[in-house]
Amino acid sequence: MTIAVSYGVGRHPFLTEQAKRLFIDGQWVEAASGKTFQTFNPSTGEALAMIAEGDGVDIDRAVSAARRALSGPWAKFKPFERQNLLLRLADLIDTHFDELAALDALDMGAPISRGREGRLRVVGMLRYYAGQATALHGETIENSLPGQFFSFTLKEPIGVVGAIIPWNGPLKSAIWKIGPALATGCTVVLKAAEEACLSPLRIAELCQEAGVPPGVVNVITGYGETAGAALAAHLDVDKVAFTGSHLTGQKIIQASAGNLKRLSLELGGKSPDIVFADADLDKAVPGAAMAVFANSGQVCSAGTRLFVEQPIYEEFTQRVATFGKALRVGNGSDPTTQIGPLVSAEQLDRVTGYMALGRREGARPLSGGERLTQGDLARGYFVAPTVFADVTDGMRIAQEEIFGPVISAIPFTDMDEVTQRANATPFGLGSGVWTRDVGKAHRMARSIRAGSVWVNCYQAMDPAVPFGGYKMSGYGREGGKQHVEEFLNVKTVWIRTD
Repeated sequence: MTIAVSYGVGRHPFLTEQAKRLFIDGQWVEAASGKTFQTFNPSTGEALAMIAEGDGVDIDRAVSAARRALSGPWAKFKPFERQNLLLRLADLIDTHFDELAALDALDMGAPISRGREGRLRVVGMLRYYAGQATALHGETIENSLPGQFFSFTLKEPIGVVGAIIPWNGPLKSAIWKIGPALATGCTVVLKAAEEACLSPLRIAELCQEAGVPPGVVNVITGYGETAGAALAAHLDVDKVAFTGSHLTGQKIIQASAGNLKRLSLELGGKSPDIVFADADLDKAVPGAAMAVFANSGQVCSAGTRLFVEQPIYEEFTQRVATFGKALRVGNGSDPTTQIGPLVSAEQLDRVTGYMALGRREGARPLSGGERLTQGDLARGYFVAPTVFADVTDGMRIAQEEIFGPVISAIPFTDMDEVTQRANATPFGLGSGVWTRDVGKAHRMARSIRAGSVWVNCYQAMDPAVPFGGYKMSGYGREGGKQHVEEFLNVKTVWIRTD
């Protein structure tokens, strides 16, 4: 189902008047400045909607609403009430998932064909966090002081959370921030990426329908340099949860110094995907290809540095290139599309610029390497799935995050060598290993300095399993009980009883 089938593109409220509003304190309001900006459908290049341009004034309004809600009726919600609220929201997201996926397809080009996988992940996240709401507890701790002292800890919500999400997965990213905040009793001001605002706005409406009290979830649209920066620096925000580039992450760290707010940062990557000669190539070829080509390569943990053991290097890289050529590139709203467009004209220029750079550096394109301009694709921001061979470690396409469907294929000769080369990056978000040797798999998993190591798979994700980075890929975790702890303060209580 596409948005055109269910609503008619021109009739959906988030493509007309509703998108021109911010969601603050349970109300749809105009930006204080009265300004709007245009968003575009990346599959067609056509104007899609006018979006409210929130700024620091609107951030201040939203933070004030979130602070009031923190000590209002929301503070009296028991854990089972927060659990039930999250379960109601999960049911609503499930019911409206096709609509939400269609909005993302229109707004940032994500193929609607990925819907089933996305539904399981997004709805599963909310149901996992619902379970966590009733599993929060402190500890009774024996102490060694003379006399009679009783010591224990309490887990309390950290407070107002500023959530800043990226454009490459707006639906999933919004839920990944809102879910643990609601489970722990926090309140949220969510800043949506300017390139993809529509599904976060719709989620705000579904939160209201689920019974989330006013001020608990607020959604602001606008630019990172104004609204995002104001949220990161706001002195009444207790925590910022950010997903995006490492350069923006560094600015958020600086902005947080005013009140030493808690931070969790899921940042960029240049992840190694390592294929040994003993791997099952029939599984490794599609696995390694889609580790980069999925979502048009617009995934922070994409396995873009493809290390292939020398004896199978030529065969494997050719097979990956052939696999990429067979993928159907097209409009994200078309159910038959496998690879959608890049999100914007700016991103198109960035990716095609790196493709041209790869050629100048001496890399050999086995497939792709250019913008697609045939037929209807000429109107959108499409590039072909690309494989560069003869890549060396020093090339910029092997060192810098491209954020497009571009594989840099690099040969290696032995395990010690590839481990050193895999780790020779400032990033450490994801990694992959393909081998039939279980001992080799365990040794590689121990040796790679990254937050996730996928063995004979890639991008496997589950709400109960933590995800996050090493080094310049950030700190903190999303998913699992570690994620929930990011939204809690620990209070120690001492009682003298003698």
